[in-house]
Amino acid sequence: MTPRQMLWVLILGSAALRLVWAASLGPGTDEAYHYLFAVHRDWSYFDHPPMLAVVESIGLLLSGGVVSTFTLRLGFIGLFAGSTWLMARLTSRFFGPRAGFFAAFALNVAAYYTAAVSSFALPDGPLLFFWLLTLERLAAAFETPKRLGPWIGVGLAWGCGLLSKYHAIFLPMGAFTYILMDSTARKVLLKPGPYLAVVIGLLVFSPVIGWNATHGWASFAFQGGRAVGKLGFRFDTLASAIGGQAAYLFPWIWFALIVLLVKVGRNFYRGATAAERFLICQSVVPLAAFTSVACLRPVLPHWTLVGYLSLFPLLGRLWDLNFSLYPGWMKRRLTVAAIVPVAIAGFLYVDYRTGFLQRVGVSAKVDPTVDMYGWDQVAAELGRRGLLDDPNLFLFSRSWFTSGHLAFATRSSGVPVLCYNHKDARSFAFWSRPDEWVGRDGILVTVNERNSYVPACYDRFFEKIEPIGEFTTNRAGGPIRQIRLFRCSRQLVAFPFLPGQPDSEKARVAGDQPGPSDPVVR
Repeated sequence: MTPRQMLWVLILGSAALRLVWAASLGPGTDEAYHYLFAVHRDWSYFDHPPMLAVVESIGLLLSGGVVSTFTLRLGFIGLFAGSTWLMARLTSRFFGPRAGFFAAFALNVAAYYTAAVSSFALPDGPLLFFWLLTLERLAAAFETPKRLGPWIGVGLAWGCGLLSKYHAIFLPMGAFTYILMDSTARKVLLKPGPYLAVVIGLLVFSPVIGWNATHGWASFAFQGGRAVGKLGFRFDTLASAIGGQAAYLFPWIWFALIVLLVKVGRNFYRGATAAERFLICQSVVPLAAFTSVACLRPVLPHWTLVGYLSLFPLLGRLWDLNFSLYPGWMKRRLTVAAIVPVAIAGFLYVDYRTGFLQRVGVSAKVDPTVDMYGWDQVAAELGRRGLLDDPNLFLFSRSWFTSGHLAFATRSSGVPVLCYNHKDARSFAFWSRPDEWVGRDGILVTVNERNSYVPACYDRFFEKIEPIGEFTTNRAGGPIRQIRLFRCSRQLVAFPFLPGQPDSEKARVAGDQPGPSDPVVR
C-alpha cells in the first residue's frame, strides 16, 4: 500500500470512528455554551473570534437545521480530516510522503487532538486546521519567495487562524524568528510577499478588530488579562502546565517531541537543515510564551499545544526511519498507539452511560463525563413544572457554563437563558441589554449549591425570591447533580452584566461571594 493510500485509509477510518464518538456523548461544558455562538451571530464574541460559530453552522446546514450535539460537531470532524491531510502534506514537503503519513498518524493518536479537537465544538479545531495551512503555505512561500501566490495563501490562512483563536498571533512571530535566525531566509524581507501576507491577514481579521473597537476592546482585554500574573516564580503552576501537556498529548508522544526539539535545537547552527530550523522556530515561540506565563500563574494545558504542532513532522520522519530499520517493532508500537485512544474513548463512553467511575468510588466532581450527562433531565423537569411555557419567564444562573447547559437543554422551548454574574458572564453580557429583563420574572437555577446566600445575592434586584423546589439528576440510578429552583418575581432594576453598567455599585452584584459554582477559567 502506498503512503497516499495509507493516508486516505487513516483519514476515512478515523473520521468514521469520530462520527460514532460524536454521536455517543452529550455536550461538554464549553460546547453547550458554544452552541449559543451559532444562535447569536456576530462579527466576534467576548471570549473567542467567530470561526467557531461558522464551523458549527456548517454542521447545522448539512443537517437541514437540526440542532444536536452531533450536528454541531459535524463541521469539526470534517476540519480534522483536512488537518490530517495538511499535516501529511506539510511533512511530505520536507521529508517525503511516508514520513507525512506517520506525522498524520501521530496527530491522530495524540490524546487531545484525537479525542477533543477532532470531534467536539471547540475553537481549537479550526485553529489546528488554519495553523497547519499557514505553515504549509509558509513553507511553499519560502521555497519561491518571488511568487506572490503562496504569500497570498499565507495571508488568507493566517487571517482565518486569527478568526479561530488569538493563538495564531504566534505564527508570524515564529516566521520572523526563522527569518532572523536563518541567513538564507532573510532575503524574503526584500520581497513584497511577506508584507502582502500580513496586510491580507489583518484584513481578514478586521471584523474582530471592529467588534472589539465597538465593545470596549472587551475580548482583547479578557484574553490578554489571562496571560498576566503576579510577579514571582511559581513552581506549582509550571509543573502543572508541563504535566498537563504530557497528559494531553500522551506522555510517549510528548516526550518524543521534547527530545526532538532539544536534539534539533542543539544543532540549530551545526548541521540542522532549513526545514528543521523553520519547524523549530515555529515551535519555540509559543512554547516559550506560555511556559513563561505558567511560571507566574495557572495555564490550561491545551493553550500550549500549538507549539508542538510543528514538531510532528520531525516525529513523522523519526518514525519513518525507525520503521525502515525495525519494521516489526514499529508495527507493534504503532498498533498500541492506535489502540490506546480507542480504548480510552470506549471506557469514557461506558462511564458516560453507566457512571462506572462513581460506582467504584470516584467523586462526581472529578468524573470527566458528568458535565455531559443529565441536562435533558433538567429541561424535562422544568417543562413538567410549567416553567418553559410562560412567556414572561426567563432562566438564569450565576455561572456561564451552567447557563450554557440550560440554554442548550431547553433550546426547543425558546425560553431566554441569562447569566447573572457581573464578574464573568462571558458572552452572555453582550447577548442582551440589562434593562430588557426589568419587570419580568426569573427562575434562578443553582447546581450543587447548599448555601442560602446564593438567592440572597439577588434580593436587591427582585420584588420577591422564594424556593419552588429541588430535584436531582441521576445516572444509572445514582445522583450526579442537585438542582434547586427559585422563583424571582418581578425584576426591579437592571442587573449589570459588566462592571460599570448601571446599578453595579448600588446592587453589590451577585457573584461577589465565592462558592462551589463560581465560574472557572476556560
